[in-house]
Amino acid sequence: MRKRILAPLFAAVTLLPLTACGAADMTRQASPYAAAQGAKTVTLSLQSWVGAQANVAVAKYLLEHELGYRVDTVQVDEVPAWDALSQGRVDALMEDWGHPEQEQRYVEDKKTIARGGDLGVTGHIGWFVPTYFAEKHPDVTDWKNLNKYADQFRTAESGGKGQLMDGSPSYVTNDKALVKNLGLDYKVVFAGSEAAQITQIKQFAKEKKPFLTYWYKPQWLFEKVPMTEVKLPAYKEGCDADPEKVACAYPHTPLQKFLNADFAKKGGKAAAFLKNFRWTTEAQNDVALMIAEQKLAPEEAAEKWVEANESTWRAWLPK
Repeated sequence: MRKRILAPLFAAVTLLPLTACGAADMTRQASPYAAAQGAKTVTLSLQSWVGAQANVAVAKYLLEHELGYRVDTVQVDEVPAWDALSQGRVDALMEDWGHPEQEQRYVEDKKTIARGGDLGVTGHIGWFVPTYFAEKHPDVTDWKNLNKYADQFRTAESGGKGQLMDGSPSYVTNDKALVKNLGLDYKVVFAGSEAAQITQIKQFAKEKKPFLTYWYKPQWLFEKVPMTEVKLPAYKEGCDADPEKVACAYPHTPLQKFLNADFAKKGGKAAAFLKNFRWTTEAQNDVALMIAEQKLAPEEAAEKWVEANESTWRAWLPK
């Protein structure tokens, strides 16, 4: 499950508009380069969070400059990305945070999507408070004490309850169920997008105000605003199976790559390269920070990283 920083996106032949809830319909729209027979082109699915953009930026740069492909990118949300990948409207998804229903349907049953291997990065979603607040109130890091601090986390948007800030409503989260099932005096308030959420977190931090927010790792923002995780009831396999009854923490998820099944078989060096692409959390954060904080264009950020890390990416190139 994944839910994540809007930054300037790559130009795409088809840049899909997002609806009010962030959903994009990929069943009828796609790049004309996807699955083009005999064409030396690759189409990558591009998600909105900056870590995913960092993956695509580096993969795109190397595919173009080292392997001679034309690379197209298409902006698409989490679940529609699986439909697009299954239909060959995009060739590869570089970062998935776990969608077991789609995996069963497309990988196991229909066999229209193939596994592309580990990205090398482990993702984790959680609830966080600013470290400056946790240091003054250490017990806030146990969910059982959150109601004690609800008044301090209250905002105009949350009414008489404490605010649990989420980002984009398009992301699949357990937060509303968790608030209800754990009996917490809080209201989930969506910032509207991850960019808006980051702006709000930075503003709270500037004013040294307390806040409780849904957030995730890896994420470059921790370097700018130190945050401490609130311990929720321990995650156990299957504890989140029923979305209405979830009362446990989010899991730690090794992030995965997926390829269109035909592309995986016939995509030649491009498919082999994408399967080989595997880097670290630190590497992803380095590129993400250049894109989101230093405001470099994704291609510029990728070029800088590639120039400094040849020993890493050289191993990804097919023999």
